[in-house]
Amino acid sequence: MPAQTAPTTRLHDFVRGKLVSRGRLAAPGGGRHAGRGTEMKPGRSADSGTQHRLPSEILIKILSYLDASSLLCISHVSKLFHHLANDDVIWQKIYQSEFGVWKPTLVGDVEVKDNRPDAEGPAAGRWKMMYFRIMAGCEVKTWRKQLRNISPHTGLPRQTELVLRNLNVSWELTLCSKLGERMTWEKSQGFFFESSVIFRWSGVNSLKYHHISSIHLYAVRKKTWKSFEARSCWRSLMLKLDTKTHPHHFIGYDGLIKLLLLPPDIVIGIWRGQNCVAFVMVSLHFHKLVEKSLLGSPACPYFEPADPLPPDNSDPALGLHGYSLHFVLHNTATEIMSAHFHRLSCSTVHIQRGLVELRVINRSNLSQHRPLSGSIKLPWKSQELEGAIENCCIMSLTLLDEFQKPFWCVSSPVYITARRNVPSWDYNGDHFLMNYRNPDGEVKMMLVWLKEQKQFFLVSLTVYVAVAKVNKRFSREYGSRTGPLGGPAASRGPGSLQVQ
Repeated sequence: MPAQTAPTTRLHDFVRGKLVSRGRLAAPGGGRHAGRGTEMKPGRSADSGTQHRLPSEILIKILSYLDASSLLCISHVSKLFHHLANDDVIWQKIYQSEFGVWKPTLVGDVEVKDNRPDAEGPAAGRWKMMYFRIMAGCEVKTWRKQLRNISPHTGLPRQTELVLRNLNVSWELTLCSKLGERMTWEKSQGFFFESSVIFRWSGVNSLKYHHISSIHLYAVRKKTWKSFEARSCWRSLMLKLDTKTHPHHFIGYDGLIKLLLLPPDIVIGIWRGQNCVAFVMVSLHFHKLVEKSLLGSPACPYFEPADPLPPDNSDPALGLHGYSLHFVLHNTATEIMSAHFHRLSCSTVHIQRGLVELRVINRSNLSQHRPLSGSIKLPWKSQELEGAIENCCIMSLTLLDEFQKPFWCVSSPVYITARRNVPSWDYNGDHFLMNYRNPDGEVKMMLVWLKEQKQFFLVSLTVYVAVAKVNKRFSREYGSRTGPLGGPAASRGPGSLQVQ
């Protein structure tokens, strides 16, 4: 690629400043403060005025030296740059540098038609569309084929970790302060399990938690295609939390660290006495993790399309039936418990608080009770210091519907609390509760600590699924014994619910 000229460098700096100030690009030098990120406005900056006074032909010439990823980022800066960054001459150059001279071909099962600018019909955006259609077609077909190998226990692809590693995907965490500063942690430590992965960032502790305004998590794909420079990459936004409005609470501590939970899946370790961030942990479920990591954009996360249901002639009066649950309690080092439960159901459905109950482990059935291996704790490490927060761990839950498709997937930190005045004729020990809740449902667990054995037993596990989620899944809205228009209940689709 030709060396950048002085105007190109100035344009690059200007655009990067714009993107950083608007939260669409991480500041350079991961782990360091990037300075005040106040928004630059036309007329208030010499660079801004210079770039907008340049003729379009010169700007297009400058933009022609950028790669595809940089062009997409620049297109978010302003209407002017959005228009210029979609110029067909630029994208034709990018296309031909990657694939050579245009020729009709088949990519997977999709035919690439004659979309050249000189073909009949409007030409605007055709080279860009062709480039991404072929690039996506080549790669998506490959990794989707690898993800077809489904585990019967989890209902998830077996090779999620392998696909992510082969595609050179990493994860970056950006913390934005109330003063406009941005701190990006590029290097993370990953802990992969059967249905989830935990990422931990540490090593920089100069930012106080109460100064943080928002948290951004990106999946980063390092480009290896020949038309890209080594530094080029694609960012897919995984989540964004506003700490000023998002609920949070402390869930544990040791002699050095206080642990703060930001639902659903972020844990922040804070140095006691300093209130500075020591580390951040994020737990991600494997369900659609590859799609979320590759198919999102720097500004918008990937949204899962509706998955059509297979035909089913079962009697809807049975409620939920034939469900399965893969349930894991673990930390960053070991699995504390892993189990798979079949044939979960609830017959004539009774709904309380808008939730339908699936009883997994019954407290009165001793044969269902499960021992936990080891203690419940969450290890942490920051620079040369390390420790473990007692009574905290990660819960990874995969609820499969009657078609053995993932229906509700959760990977989130949980913690235990003492339960008082609970008589038990089966166990002589202390009782504890471990609960989880989000808009899609709840999980309630009861544990008993046996002092002599020095071991926890899980004696009760109940999963509650929101009626709204069930009816949305089956494209129904039933709130009584009759349909939404007063029709008979027999017109319900599979899995729809009735309130009694």
